[in-house]
Amino acid sequence: MNKIDTTEPAGLLPFLKKAAGEAQFDEIVPVSASRGRGLPELLGALKRHLPEQPAVHSGDALTDSNERFLAAEFLREKLFRLLGEELPYGAGVEIEKFEERGGMRRIHAAIVVGKEGHKAIVIGSGGSKLKQIATAARLDMETLFGGKVYLQSGSRSAPGGPTTTRR
Repeated sequence: MNKIDTTEPAGLLPFLKKAAGEAQFDEIVPVSASRGRGLPELLGALKRHLPEQPAVHSGDALTDSNERFLAAEFLREKLFRLLGEELPYGAGVEIEKFEERGGMRRIHAAIVVGKEGHKAIVIGSGGSKLKQIATAARLDMETLFGGKVYLQSGSRSAPGGPTTTRR
């Protein structure tokens, strides 16, 4: 039971008894989360009722996502960081091909924007913005993946069609 600080002390016990009669609970722990009262008792009750099991992931695992997903996220993050308020609404990243050979990853990615006119924002003058985005993402990928990355990225407008510009 939370928010015990909003109840008069004399009314708390009758309220807890009433709640206990309405359903079957293993324990009822009165707390005031905003004031931090009863939280150690709540944690103790939770611990008593949670099953023990081996860890699902190893202790040194950074994420349960695959490299393909992470590559798309690195590119998406660079879009946000390097385009700022210019970022076209609904811009996304699709990994079209992801290959690993001898420690080298070859990644073909498309930056998908909502309108044909948005491509110019992503590409920039002479491809400079797209190159900046791709280079920053590639460097982060190489650090995380622990090897060289060849990143071919381009921009296209939704809902599909051929990728038009690559860097």
